[in-house]
Amino acid sequence: MVRLFVLPLTMVLFLMGSHSRAQVTIDVESGLAFPGYNDVRIPNKMGTLFSFQEDFETEGPVIPLRIRLGYRFNEKNHLFALYAPLGINYNGNAANDINFQSSVFRQGEALDGYYQFNSYRLTYRREIISSGNWLVGVGFTAKIRDARVRLANDQGLRDKKDDLGFVPLLHLYTSYDFGGEKLIYFEGDGLAGGPGRAFDLFLGTRLPVTDRMDIKAGYRFLEGGANVNEVYNFTLVQFAVAGLYIQL
Repeated sequence: MVRLFVLPLTMVLFLMGSHSRAQVTIDVESGLAFPGYNDVRIPNKMGTLFSFQEDFETEGPVIPLRIRLGYRFNEKNHLFALYAPLGINYNGNAANDINFQSSVFRQGEALDGYYQFNSYRLTYRREIISSGNWLVGVGFTAKIRDARVRLANDQGLRDKKDDLGFVPLLHLYTSYDFGGEKLIYFEGDGLAGGPGRAFDLFLGTRLPVTDRMDIKAGYRFLEGGANVNEVYNFTLVQFAVAGLYIQL
């Protein structure tokens, strides 16, 4: 689904071409993910509620990747295009019969599970407060959610549920500069209401290592889900992250 990222990326690149390249940034982030609860019932009314976290084991370390291209214009305005794939593999034995999609996985069967939650986003932010060492910005994010839940057993039975959709989110940024562009900052997208919610929140620091490159480190909180006719799923993943922030 990388093609979903092409349109917002193209928009940012087009805007870059008309202004100074010094206003362009690349933010690359990785680290280690710690999956929390992941409760699933598909379909919502007829399916079986099960927990990837409690009923299965996470297979191997989960290494996240996030790449964000940024563009600042007219001093206080920012555009960001984000590519953030996430996939988690699980395995274990079914604690009971699981009705999932159009299949039934029997109690005791060895199962492989997969949870995907890829995110493609375009964010606009405007700085509204710049006072002393404090900076505050607000905006909004257009998010494309590319989700998949899959189960498979050793006998070749496989079933999956794909969910591709648009999610509008609010955006908030605030930072405190300790001097020399050494920052502690909070940044997040989020919205709750109706049948679901989505939150992606980061708290961390950024320290310059050259005139054009900073290192970053911090904590990321990703939580959300939906309770609709086709799907019940709520998930929490926490991250210890590190990365680079580069000004071009």
